[in-house]
Amino acid sequence: MPTLSTSTMAALEEMLQNTARPAPADFMPIFFVRGATEQQIIGHFNPEFISYLQDALKKHSIPLISIGSDRLSIHLGKPRELSASLNQLANILRLGGYIPGWRNEEFAWVDQNGHKYFRLERAAFRTFGFRSMATHINGYTKSNTIWLGRRSENKPTDPGQLDNLAAGGISADETPWISARRELWEEAGVPAQISDEIEPVGRIHMRRPLPGRGFHDERLFIYDLELTDNFIPTNHDGEVSGFIEVSYAEAAARILADEFTSDAAFVTADFILRHNK
Repeated sequence: MPTLSTSTMAALEEMLQNTARPAPADFMPIFFVRGATEQQIIGHFNPEFISYLQDALKKHSIPLISIGSDRLSIHLGKPRELSASLNQLANILRLGGYIPGWRNEEFAWVDQNGHKYFRLERAAFRTFGFRSMATHINGYTKSNTIWLGRRSENKPTDPGQLDNLAAGGISADETPWISARRELWEEAGVPAQISDEIEPVGRIHMRRPLPGRGFHDERLFIYDLELTDNFIPTNHDGEVSGFIEVSYAEAAARILADEFTSDAAFVTADFILRHNK
């Protein structure tokens, strides 16, 4: 198999060293308060939104939520109560135009031990900088090609950009495995007997500020799936406008030309580095 140039490999490796960026210093930290002394930062809030939210909470208080000059605090409550309070908070921001692309779909916030504490509209996670989860699947062939999807121009985030064979957020009631197989069918028409063969290969933690919006913090659960040379992906949910099958070298060139979504660029770069040996 032909290998990529040393400079291309170095560029991909350097890119992968910068997957997790810190929140900008002027972003307001969001604290999860459990008891009198236990608290942790679980999100970051764009400074452009702070005065609007401060004014809104002065007029209408929300249980378990408090805001000061330098922090937003979320106080521990029963999951249903906490979720209700956070959804009230998100709706305030939605009315102000600070949460675009509302999906009526919920993500769950999960701590380091795997416990779910609250559910919230998925579009709000980036506004608050809460850590979400997603699955990304690399579809490749024995001919050393990889399938890439092009996101629909109607997508609220990254329209028209290249993506993996299938990718998507893990909803509040899903596991990564279930999400991966669902996305494979919805986005690429991969039937269950083929998606059963997905191979878990790792995880990438993405953290980056989003200009004019919020902070993207997401764990990407990565899978590889070998496809036969005659398999043609077919989209079922309208979220993908088409697919291309390219060599690893062309995929790398498109990454470096900034044609991918940020998440898919890292996932595809990781795949190329693992397979280009």
